[in-house]
Amino acid sequence: MKWNSRNRIEAAFAHKEPDRTPIFEYVLLGARAEDILRHPFLTYTGDIEGWLTLTEETGFERTLKSYARDRIEIATCLGHDMLYICPNPLPGSPYVYDPLSGLEEHFDIDNLSDPVDRLCKRNALIEAELTKSLPQDSYLVYRYLREEMEKQEIDLPIFAPAYFHGIWNDVDLMQTLLLDPATAHTHFALATRRALSIIDDYNELGIEMIGIGGDFAGNTLLISPEAYKTFIVPEVLVLSDHIRAFGGLSINATDGNLWSVIDDFLIGCGVDGYMEIDYGAGMDLGRLKKRFGKEITFLGNMDCGNVLSFSSPDEIIRITHEILDAGTGDGGHIFSASNAITPSVPLENYMAMVNAYREHFSLPEVLIK
Repeated sequence: MKWNSRNRIEAAFAHKEPDRTPIFEYVLLGARAEDILRHPFLTYTGDIEGWLTLTEETGFERTLKSYARDRIEIATCLGHDMLYICPNPLPGSPYVYDPLSGLEEHFDIDNLSDPVDRLCKRNALIEAELTKSLPQDSYLVYRYLREEMEKQEIDLPIFAPAYFHGIWNDVDLMQTLLLDPATAHTHFALATRRALSIIDDYNELGIEMIGIGGDFAGNTLLISPEAYKTFIVPEVLVLSDHIRAFGGLSINATDGNLWSVIDDFLIGCGVDGYMEIDYGAGMDLGRLKKRFGKEITFLGNMDCGNVLSFSSPDEIIRITHEILDAGTGDGGHIFSASNAITPSVPLENYMAMVNAYREHFSLPEVLIK
Protein backbone atom coordinates (compact mmCIF):
# COMPACT_ATOMS: atom_id res chain seq x y z
CA MET A 1 0.00 0.00 0.00
CA LYS A 2 1.17 3.52 -0.75
CA TRP A 3 0.46 5.44 2.45
CA ASN A 4 -1.03 8.93 2.46
CA SER A 5 -2.77 11.11 5.01
CA ARG A 6 -6.25 9.79 4.29
CA ASN A 7 -5.53 6.08 4.51
CA ARG A 8 -3.24 6.71 7.50
CA ILE A 9 -6.18 8.29 9.40
CA GLU A 10 -8.54 5.57 8.19
CA ALA A 11 -6.16 2.91 9.48
CA ALA A 12 -5.91 4.60 12.88
CA PHE A 13 -9.71 4.46 13.28
CA ALA A 14 -9.91 0.91 11.88
CA HIS A 15 -7.32 -0.22 14.49
CA LYS A 16 -4.84 -1.24 11.85
CA GLU A 17 -1.22 -0.17 12.11
CA PRO A 18 -0.29 2.52 9.55
CA ASP A 19 3.24 3.24 8.34
CA ARG A 20 3.50 5.83 11.11
CA THR A 21 1.26 7.36 13.77
CA PRO A 22 -0.72 10.17 12.09
CA ILE A 23 -0.15 13.70 13.40
CA PHE A 24 -2.10 16.96 13.45
CA GLU A 25 -2.57 19.98 15.69
CA TYR A 26 -5.87 20.55 17.45
CA VAL A 27 -5.63 24.33 17.98
CA LEU A 28 -2.58 26.36 16.97
CA LEU A 29 -3.03 30.00 17.95
CA GLY A 30 -1.49 33.16 16.55
CA ALA A 31 2.08 33.45 17.87
CA ARG A 32 3.31 29.95 17.05
CA ALA A 33 1.38 29.89 13.77
CA GLU A 34 3.05 33.17 12.78
CA ASP A 35 6.48 31.66 13.55
CA ILE A 36 5.74 28.88 11.08
CA LEU A 37 4.16 31.08 8.41
CA ARG A 38 6.58 34.00 8.87
CA HIS A 39 3.74 36.48 8.49
CA PRO A 40 0.76 37.65 10.60
CA PHE A 41 -1.96 35.10 11.25
CA LEU A 42 -5.35 35.65 12.82
CA THR A 43 -7.89 32.97 13.68
CA TYR A 44 -11.53 33.48 14.65
CA THR A 45 -11.22 30.80 17.33
CA GLY A 46 -8.54 32.82 19.09
CA ASP A 47 -9.48 36.47 18.48
CA ILE A 48 -13.02 36.96 17.22
CA GLU A 49 -12.96 40.74 17.63
CA GLY A 50 -9.72 41.02 15.69
CA TRP A 51 -11.12 38.70 13.04
CA LEU A 52 -14.27 40.76 12.56
CA THR A 53 -12.19 43.94 12.33
CA LEU A 54 -9.95 42.34 9.71
CA THR A 55 -12.93 41.24 7.60
CA GLU A 56 -14.23 44.81 7.68
CA GLU A 57 -10.88 46.12 6.51
CA THR A 58 -9.98 43.57 3.84
CA GLY A 59 -13.28 41.89 2.95
CA PHE A 60 -14.90 38.72 4.21
CA GLU A 61 -14.16 36.41 1.28
CA ARG A 62 -10.55 37.54 0.95
CA THR A 63 -9.90 37.11 4.68
CA LEU A 64 -11.47 33.66 4.82
CA LYS A 65 -9.65 32.40 1.71
CA SER A 66 -6.36 33.68 3.15
CA TYR A 67 -7.11 31.84 6.40
CA ALA A 68 -7.77 28.60 4.48
CA ARG A 69 -4.47 28.97 2.60
CA ASP A 70 -2.61 29.60 5.84
CA ARG A 71 -4.13 26.53 7.50
CA ILE A 72 -3.05 24.35 4.57
CA GLU A 73 0.43 25.89 4.59
CA ILE A 74 0.85 25.17 8.32
CA ALA A 75 -0.32 21.57 7.85
CA THR A 76 2.01 21.06 4.89
CA CYS A 77 5.01 22.57 6.67
CA LEU A 78 4.53 20.40 9.76
CA GLY A 79 3.51 17.24 7.91
CA HIS A 80 0.00 17.02 9.35
CA ASP A 81 -2.39 14.29 8.27
CA MET A 82 -5.71 15.98 9.10
CA LEU A 83 -7.24 19.36 9.95
CA TYR A 84 -9.38 20.52 12.86
CA ILE A 85 -11.55 23.39 11.58
CA CYS A 86 -14.49 25.25 13.17
CA PRO A 87 -17.33 26.87 11.19
CA ASN A 88 -16.50 30.46 10.31
CA PRO A 89 -18.23 33.56 11.71
CA LEU A 90 -20.08 35.91 9.40
CA PRO A 91 -19.26 39.61 8.99
CA GLY A 92 -20.44 41.69 11.93
CA SER A 93 -22.18 38.76 13.65
CA PRO A 94 -21.65 37.11 17.04
CA TYR A 95 -19.94 33.74 16.69
CA VAL A 96 -23.03 31.65 17.35
CA TYR A 97 -21.40 28.25 16.85
CA ASP A 98 -19.76 28.35 20.29
CA PRO A 99 -22.29 27.02 22.84
CA LEU A 100 -21.32 29.52 25.54
CA SER A 101 -19.63 32.33 23.64
CA GLY A 102 -21.27 35.68 24.28
CA LEU A 103 -24.22 34.42 26.30
CA GLU A 104 -24.64 37.93 27.64
CA GLU A 105 -24.97 39.17 24.05
CA HIS A 106 -27.78 36.74 23.30
CA PHE A 107 -29.61 36.64 26.61
CA ASP A 108 -30.57 39.34 29.07
CA ILE A 109 -30.71 37.21 32.21
CA ASP A 110 -28.80 39.38 34.68
CA ASN A 111 -32.05 40.61 36.23
CA LEU A 112 -32.76 37.10 37.55
CA SER A 113 -31.01 35.93 40.71
CA ASP A 114 -32.18 32.31 40.94
CA PRO A 115 -30.00 29.90 38.90
CA VAL A 116 -32.98 27.75 37.91
CA ASP A 117 -34.89 30.81 36.68
CA ARG A 118 -31.84 31.91 34.75
CA LEU A 119 -31.42 28.54 33.07
CA CYS A 120 -35.17 28.32 32.32
CA LYS A 121 -34.98 31.66 30.54
CA ARG A 122 -31.84 30.62 28.69
CA ASN A 123 -33.54 27.40 27.57
CA ALA A 124 -36.53 29.33 26.23
CA LEU A 125 -34.31 31.78 24.36
CA ILE A 126 -32.09 29.03 22.98
CA GLU A 127 -35.14 27.17 21.69
CA ALA A 128 -36.47 30.33 20.06
CA GLU A 129 -33.21 31.69 18.64
CA LEU A 130 -30.39 29.15 18.48
CA THR A 131 -31.84 25.79 17.46
CA LYS A 132 -32.07 26.84 13.82
CA SER A 133 -29.44 25.70 11.34
CA LEU A 134 -26.36 27.88 11.03
CA PRO A 135 -26.37 30.14 7.97
CA GLN A 136 -24.84 28.20 5.08
CA ASP A 137 -22.07 30.79 4.69
CA SER A 138 -20.83 29.63 8.11
CA TYR A 139 -19.40 26.62 6.29
CA LEU A 140 -17.56 28.48 3.53
CA VAL A 141 -14.24 27.78 5.21
CA TYR A 142 -14.59 24.08 4.38
CA ARG A 143 -15.21 24.86 0.71
CA TYR A 144 -12.17 27.12 0.55
CA LEU A 145 -10.02 24.51 2.30
CA ARG A 146 -11.01 21.86 -0.19
CA GLU A 147 -10.38 24.22 -3.11
CA GLU A 148 -6.90 24.93 -1.74
CA MET A 149 -6.17 21.24 -1.17
CA GLU A 150 -7.25 20.46 -4.71
CA LYS A 151 -4.87 23.10 -6.07
CA GLN A 152 -2.03 21.61 -4.07
CA GLU A 153 -3.04 18.01 -4.79
CA ILE A 154 -3.28 17.02 -1.14
CA ASP A 155 -6.12 15.33 0.72
CA LEU A 156 -6.39 15.92 4.45
CA PRO A 157 -9.48 14.59 6.27
CA ILE A 158 -11.36 17.25 8.24
CA PHE A 159 -12.36 17.09 11.91
CA ALA A 160 -15.05 19.61 12.94
CA PRO A 161 -16.76 20.40 16.27
CA ALA A 162 -20.28 19.97 17.57
CA TYR A 163 -19.41 20.42 21.27
CA PHE A 164 -22.66 21.34 22.98
CA HIS A 165 -22.82 19.08 26.05
CA GLY A 166 -20.07 20.54 28.19
CA ILE A 167 -20.33 22.07 31.63
CA TRP A 168 -17.39 24.49 31.27
CA ASN A 169 -17.75 27.21 33.93
CA ASP A 170 -21.56 27.28 33.75
CA VAL A 171 -22.43 27.73 37.43
CA ASP A 172 -26.15 28.13 36.76
CA LEU A 173 -26.21 24.77 35.01
CA MET A 174 -24.22 23.02 37.74
CA GLN A 175 -26.59 24.30 40.42
CA THR A 176 -29.67 23.41 38.38
CA LEU A 177 -28.49 19.79 38.01
CA LEU A 178 -29.20 19.49 41.74
CA LEU A 179 -32.04 21.96 42.21
CA ASP A 180 -34.25 21.18 39.21
CA PRO A 181 -33.24 18.10 37.19
CA ALA A 182 -36.07 18.57 34.68
CA THR A 183 -34.76 21.99 33.65
CA ALA A 184 -31.24 20.57 33.35
CA HIS A 185 -32.54 17.75 31.13
CA THR A 186 -34.20 20.37 28.92
CA HIS A 187 -30.87 22.21 28.63
CA PHE A 188 -29.09 19.07 27.39
CA ALA A 189 -31.95 18.06 25.08
CA LEU A 190 -31.70 21.49 23.43
CA ALA A 191 -27.94 20.99 23.17
CA THR A 192 -28.63 17.76 21.28
CA ARG A 193 -30.96 19.57 18.87
CA ARG A 194 -28.33 22.20 18.20
CA ALA A 195 -25.63 19.60 17.67
CA LEU A 196 -27.76 17.43 15.36
CA SER A 197 -28.45 20.39 13.10
CA ILE A 198 -24.74 21.10 12.66
CA ILE A 199 -23.88 17.39 12.35
CA ASP A 200 -26.36 17.04 9.47
CA ASP A 201 -24.72 20.00 7.76
CA TYR A 202 -21.32 18.37 8.22
CA ASN A 203 -22.66 15.19 6.68
CA GLU A 204 -23.79 17.14 3.61
CA LEU A 205 -20.31 18.65 3.40
CA GLY A 206 -18.61 15.26 3.59
CA ILE A 207 -16.80 15.96 6.85
CA GLU A 208 -15.48 12.69 8.21
CA MET A 209 -14.80 13.29 11.92
CA ILE A 210 -17.08 15.17 14.30
CA GLY A 211 -16.26 16.23 17.85
CA ILE A 212 -19.06 15.89 20.39
CA GLY A 213 -19.46 16.24 24.17
CA GLY A 214 -17.63 19.15 25.78
CA ASP A 215 -15.58 20.01 28.85
CA PHE A 216 -16.83 18.73 32.21
CA ALA A 217 -13.62 18.02 34.12
CA GLY A 218 -10.34 19.40 35.41
CA ASN A 219 -8.09 17.55 37.84
CA THR A 220 -11.42 16.34 39.22
CA LEU A 221 -14.89 16.22 37.64
CA LEU A 222 -16.98 19.41 37.70
CA ILE A 223 -20.09 17.27 38.31
CA SER A 224 -20.60 13.88 39.92
CA PRO A 225 -20.16 10.64 37.95
CA GLU A 226 -23.86 9.97 38.53
CA ALA A 227 -24.84 13.36 37.05
CA TYR A 228 -22.62 12.76 34.03
CA LYS A 229 -24.21 9.36 33.42
CA THR A 230 -27.75 10.66 33.96
CA PHE A 231 -27.72 13.97 32.09
CA ILE A 232 -24.99 13.85 29.46
CA VAL A 233 -24.26 10.27 28.39
CA PRO A 234 -27.71 9.56 26.86
CA GLU A 235 -27.61 12.79 24.84
CA VAL A 236 -24.08 12.21 23.52
CA LEU A 237 -25.08 8.66 22.58
CA VAL A 238 -27.87 10.09 20.39
CA LEU A 239 -25.22 12.06 18.51
CA SER A 240 -22.73 9.21 18.11
CA ASP A 241 -25.48 6.87 16.86
CA HIS A 242 -26.60 9.52 14.38
CA ILE A 243 -23.05 10.07 13.12
CA ARG A 244 -22.42 6.34 12.78
CA ALA A 245 -25.65 5.92 10.79
CA PHE A 246 -24.25 8.02 7.94
CA GLY A 247 -20.76 6.54 8.13
CA GLY A 248 -19.03 9.28 10.12
CA LEU A 249 -16.73 9.07 13.12
CA SER A 250 -17.62 10.56 16.51
CA ILE A 251 -14.93 11.88 18.85
CA ASN A 252 -15.74 12.69 22.48
CA ALA A 253 -13.67 15.51 23.95
CA THR A 254 -12.89 17.07 27.31
CA ASP A 255 -9.84 17.95 29.35
CA GLY A 256 -9.39 16.54 32.82
CA ASN A 257 -9.14 13.36 34.85
CA LEU A 258 -11.87 11.03 33.60
CA TRP A 259 -10.96 7.73 35.22
CA SER A 260 -14.09 7.74 37.41
CA VAL A 261 -16.33 7.95 34.32
CA ILE A 262 -14.09 6.57 31.59
CA ASP A 263 -16.36 3.63 30.69
CA ASP A 264 -19.38 5.93 30.36
CA PHE A 265 -17.35 8.55 28.47
CA LEU A 266 -16.12 6.08 25.86
CA ILE A 267 -18.32 2.98 25.73
CA GLY A 268 -21.51 4.45 27.20
CA CYS A 269 -21.38 7.37 24.77
CA GLY A 270 -20.75 4.99 21.87
CA VAL A 271 -17.94 7.06 20.37
CA ASP A 272 -15.09 6.16 18.04
CA GLY A 273 -12.43 8.48 19.49
CA TYR A 274 -11.23 10.47 22.49
CA MET A 275 -9.71 13.96 22.06
CA GLU A 276 -8.07 16.25 24.65
CA ILE A 277 -6.44 13.35 26.54
CA ASP A 278 -5.09 15.22 29.53
CA TYR A 279 -1.60 13.92 30.36
CA GLY A 280 -1.23 16.53 33.12
CA ALA A 281 -4.45 15.38 34.83
CA GLY A 282 -3.32 11.75 34.90
CA MET A 283 -4.81 10.31 31.70
CA ASP A 284 -2.12 7.79 30.79
CA LEU A 285 -2.22 6.73 27.14
CA GLY A 286 -0.67 3.32 27.76
CA ARG A 287 -3.32 2.48 30.32
CA LEU A 288 -6.08 3.74 28.00
CA LYS A 289 -4.76 1.70 25.07
CA LYS A 290 -4.54 -1.44 27.18
CA ARG A 291 -8.14 -1.08 28.32
CA PHE A 292 -9.86 0.33 25.20
CA GLY A 293 -7.35 -0.06 22.38
CA LYS A 294 -9.51 -2.41 20.30
CA GLU A 295 -12.47 -0.02 20.28
CA ILE A 296 -11.33 3.59 20.69
CA THR A 297 -8.91 5.79 18.74
CA PHE A 298 -6.98 8.22 20.94
CA LEU A 299 -6.09 11.68 19.67
CA GLY A 300 -3.36 13.60 21.48
CA ASN A 301 -1.80 13.17 24.93
CA MET A 302 1.05 15.72 24.77
CA ASP A 303 0.34 18.11 27.66
CA CYS A 304 0.20 21.68 26.37
CA GLY A 305 -0.39 23.49 29.66
CA ASN A 306 2.61 22.28 31.63
CA VAL A 307 4.95 20.13 29.55
CA LEU A 308 5.03 22.21 26.37
CA SER A 309 4.83 25.51 28.23
CA PHE A 310 7.37 24.93 31.00
CA SER A 311 9.47 21.81 30.46
CA SER A 312 12.88 21.76 28.79
CA PRO A 313 13.21 20.73 25.14
CA ASP A 314 15.03 17.57 26.24
CA GLU A 315 12.14 16.61 28.52
CA ILE A 316 9.64 17.31 25.73
CA ILE A 317 11.61 15.09 23.37
CA ARG A 318 11.59 12.28 25.94
CA ILE A 319 7.85 12.57 26.59
CA THR A 320 7.05 12.72 22.85
CA HIS A 321 8.81 9.39 22.28
CA GLU A 322 7.12 7.96 25.39
CA ILE A 323 3.66 8.92 24.10
CA LEU A 324 4.34 7.56 20.61
CA ASP A 325 5.53 4.26 22.08
CA ALA A 326 2.45 4.06 24.33
CA GLY A 327 0.14 4.65 21.37
CA THR A 328 1.72 2.05 19.09
CA GLY A 329 -0.08 -1.18 18.27
CA ASP A 330 -3.22 -1.89 16.23
CA GLY A 331 -3.46 1.72 15.09
CA GLY A 332 -5.77 3.65 17.36
CA HIS A 333 -3.54 6.69 18.02
CA ILE A 334 -3.24 10.10 16.33
CA PHE A 335 -0.55 12.35 17.80
CA SER A 336 -1.38 15.93 18.84
CA ALA A 337 -1.11 18.27 21.78
CA SER A 338 -3.93 17.77 24.27
CA ASN A 339 -5.41 21.20 23.58
CA ALA A 340 -4.47 24.67 22.35
CA ILE A 341 -0.93 25.77 21.53
CA THR A 342 -1.03 29.24 23.08
CA PRO A 343 1.70 31.93 23.25
CA SER A 344 2.77 30.37 26.58
CA VAL A 345 4.40 27.57 24.55
CA PRO A 346 7.89 28.69 23.46
CA LEU A 347 8.73 28.06 19.82
CA GLU A 348 11.79 26.02 20.86
CA ASN A 349 9.55 23.74 22.92
CA TYR A 350 6.94 23.34 20.22
CA MET A 351 9.51 22.48 17.58
CA ALA A 352 11.19 20.04 19.99
CA MET A 353 7.91 18.11 20.01
CA VAL A 354 7.45 18.35 16.23
CA ASN A 355 10.96 17.15 15.49
CA ALA A 356 10.94 14.44 18.15
CA TYR A 357 7.89 13.03 16.37
CA ARG A 358 9.72 13.24 13.06
CA GLU A 359 12.82 11.60 14.51
CA HIS A 360 10.67 8.78 15.87
CA PHE A 361 9.60 7.93 12.31
CA SER A 362 12.88 8.81 10.53
CA LEU A 363 11.41 11.90 8.85
CA PRO A 364 13.55 14.95 8.01
CA GLU A 365 13.69 17.72 10.60
CA VAL A 366 11.51 20.82 10.19
CA LEU A 367 13.56 23.99 10.57
CA ILE A 368 11.81 27.23 11.57
CA LYS A 369 14.15 30.22 11.52
